[in-house]
Amino acid sequence: MRRTWYRAGALAAGIIVLAVLPLNSTPYTNYQVALVATYAVAILGLNLVSGYAGQISLGQSAFFGLGGYCAAIATARAGWPLPASFLLACALPAAVGLLIAIPAVRLRGHGLAIFTLALPLIGVALAKRFLDLTGGSEGLSARIARVPGWTGLDIDQWTYYVVLAIAGALFLLARNMVTGRLGRALSTVRENEVVAASMGISPRRYKALAFAMAAAYGGAAGWLYVYTIGFVSPVEMELLLSINLLAMMIVGGMGSVLGSLLGGVLYVYVPIVAGTVDPVRTTLLYGAILVLVLFLAPGGIARALHRTGDWLSDLRARKGPGPPAPGDRDLGDDWRRRASAPEETRKVHGATTQRLPRARGGDRDDGNGSHRLRTRRE
Repeated sequence: MRRTWYRAGALAAGIIVLAVLPLNSTPYTNYQVALVATYAVAILGLNLVSGYAGQISLGQSAFFGLGGYCAAIATARAGWPLPASFLLACALPAAVGLLIAIPAVRLRGHGLAIFTLALPLIGVALAKRFLDLTGGSEGLSARIARVPGWTGLDIDQWTYYVVLAIAGALFLLARNMVTGRLGRALSTVRENEVVAASMGISPRRYKALAFAMAAAYGGAAGWLYVYTIGFVSPVEMELLLSINLLAMMIVGGMGSVLGSLLGGVLYVYVPIVAGTVDPVRTTLLYGAILVLVLFLAPGGIARALHRTGDWLSDLRARKGPGPPAPGDRDLGDDWRRRASAPEETRKVHGATTQRLPRARGGDRDDGNGSHRLRTRRE
């Protein structure tokens, strides 16, 4: 119970800090935090198919770029409203992901990774080919962010709030899915498909569903990217982005919603830190930092944080209960009575009782309120 209150307090404090941050920071900082939320959504989608369903995918950048082009073309050229373009950026990649999943779910391991490897290659080639629609190699500019006059906010502040609100809703939706029936089914498919089939869970159906959800989240991240940056190009569909997103998912924590958020933070800020240390060796320092994180936290940062929290909880349990809350009168009297007990007391399961003399036979108090029969052999 106490741990739940700690988590709720930490979440409330984080929300307050994020709500106040854009009002007291620079536009550069606001855009960086918005990019963290953007890439965290993309990593979260990859985590749904790789971390929870156990299917390695290298095609997330293709869905990311497709969602970005949907946002730019639908709003800047077709004049669609922003909500409609967002739905298109989620639905079209989801439909493409579902079509791709039909043959992909028959593959496993390296075969599946090689199959999805072709998606960024095909996407970049198509984006460069249709010049009139996508702008070719030069990309497509689309300033779709508009600040309502009644807010009194700057463009960077409004972008910050919109991107974080959408990302927060997507994270909440993903958390509800993975902690419910869908998450349990995906975990069963990941561990053993034969067992899943014996339980009435169709491995192919759930793997296809995971691909579709991952594609939808990738498209949503592409929409957020265009909303933040105002530009999209074939670079956003390249294979290197898929590899980086996969690496950040592993470092942050596979099969963890928190790990996806940490992966977004690392993806944006680790290159900045590396460039600050030595601009010439940014790539080298970037790789060294990732290797160091994997060495210190082999299962990912999120899992390391969970292990640390469990260790602290066990440590508090071994120390016994502390002083109660000021308003808890009954527990306060009981705790003061135990604290004032003589030194001839001992702790049993976190409670203290007075040590009683042993008898040759009969009942004796074992310290936790029960009585046992003790007989001594003469």
